[in-house]
Amino acid sequence: MLFKITTVIAMASAVLGHMEIYKPCSRYSSKCATTPALPAGETIDYNLNTPIGSNGSILAPFCKHTTPWPQVTETWTAGQPVTVSFVAGGATHSGGHCEFSVSYDGGNTYVVLHQELRYCFYTAAPSAGGVDTVRNFTFTLPANLPGTDHAIFAWTWVNAVGNREFYNNCGDIAIKGSAGSYTGKKVTIANYGAGYPVIPEFLGNYETGISYYTTNTEQVTVTGAGYS
Repeated sequence: MLFKITTVIAMASAVLGHMEIYKPCSRYSSKCATTPALPAGETIDYNLNTPIGSNGSILAPFCKHTTPWPQVTETWTAGQPVTVSFVAGGATHSGGHCEFSVSYDGGNTYVVLHQELRYCFYTAAPSAGGVDTVRNFTFTLPANLPGTDHAIFAWTWVNAVGNREFYNNCGDIAIKGSAGSYTGKKVTIANYGAGYPVIPEFLGNYETGISYYTTNTEQVTVTGAGYS
């Protein structure tokens, strides 16, 4: 009986899942409004909402899939607002720290465009009555963000409650703008193997790990050849 109960709980947890981006379309997702043709030899990934890191161990590579879509799925414009959308439902683990970043060099360097710290996916602090109904995040791209025909967009998340996990989805985008460079904060990576910090469970303290996003950070510069 115990085995059966445990199995049912595990199955329910798997069905509930965690969080997944569908706009821009995550690599190899089945849930986008328009899904590009898959790269040769690749298959749809039905587990994009699972962590890539847990308790300091690496479960999957950054982006989960290192081969990009054959074509970009969104075209953004420097200086204009964009919206990142998540699949409805999921498990938000009482919020946590989210970042939205972009890479111009094939995934070697990611610069942060936007942060949702402490209460990601929540309308406010859970202790203040906030509810986890936020599935769309709108922010304005820097006006001096370089243009490019192909960049990698990345969402990353350290959850507030539960196993010390690290979540990440990537999409392939173009950015309208001129050639140039942009300097900003380097993406924070945690709970993801040797060399990265393990951010402990928040236990109601939403300042947990915040220094890795605000003060104990690095600056990086990315360069784009311009949008053609």
